Amino acid sequence: MKSEYAARKEVDSVAIYHCSIKIVSRGKGKSAVAAAAYRSGETLTNNYDGVTHDFTRKGGIVHTEILLPPHAPPDFADRSTLWNSVEKIEKAKNSQLAREIEIALPVELDKEQQIQLVREYVEENFVSVGMCADFAIHNKQDGNPHAHIMLTMRPLEQSGEWGAKSKKEYLLDKDGQRIKLKNGTFKSRKVDTVDWNSQEKAEVWRQAWADIANRYLAAQDRPERIDHRSFARQGIDKIPSIHLGVAAGQMKRKGIETERGNLNREISLTNKSLAEIKAKINSLKKWIAKF
Repeated sequence: MKSEYAARKEVDSVAIYHCSIKIVSRGKGKSAVAAAAYRSGETLTNNYDGVTHDFTRKGGIVHTEILLPPHAPPDFADRSTLWNSVEKIEKAKNSQLAREIEIALPVELDKEQQIQLVREYVEENFVSVGMCADFAIHNKQDGNPHAHIMLTMRPLEQSGEWGAKSKKEYLLDKDGQRIKLKNGTFKSRKVDTVDWNSQEKAEVWRQAWADIANRYLAAQDRPERIDHRSFARQGIDKIPSIHLGVAAGQMKRKGIETERGNLNREISLTNKSLAEIKAKINSLKKWIAKF
């Protein structure tokens, strides 16, 4: 019979689904250059504010790579040039500078397979529609390999110049004429030039990650699969565990108890009890059906 520790280690080693999407915003005190320096483990200077960010001592960075659409300027292959160009084009104090997608990598794949997996995912879903992508794979050999994917948010013109994020669209009346306002201007609205900010697109990207990761697992004859949907959406009657986060995860690996870790253990025990109760109910139903 397996010990509780061995069982937990076995659970920890299987493929997991994690795909979070967030925005690097100047309005929240963030910098695209600083974010890129941290994720790549490099020293980069942000020309927008003159601050140099040195993360050369950061460990666990096993691979970094920049992928560009065909019409992007070749010098964007340089990390400093790419993100300083983004910082320069965004003038507002609350500008959205970059989108970041963080994904957990299947531990069942080796390093080269993980790199190719991320590369293919990025090429198919982001670079192919015109985004510049900068990704880094982190692995401290602690059972939590993951990738940070930074993406540009402003479209690139075929000339290689940055395009507009949105455009003005005039509203028309029933006769197809512009609607004039009292101040002499015409009624209009702002329309995004790309659909990258839509909630629907986020769902597409999350599913795409599960799909491609499962293809790679299947190619290695691995039985594990991941699913971007919640248990409820999958029709699974289980209580989902909570994400531990970096700090709690590190403490767990050192054998230190945390509130989040304890909660996950309670959830695991509750799910086990629920499964046993359901099994007993099904057994009783079969017994009753005999009479």
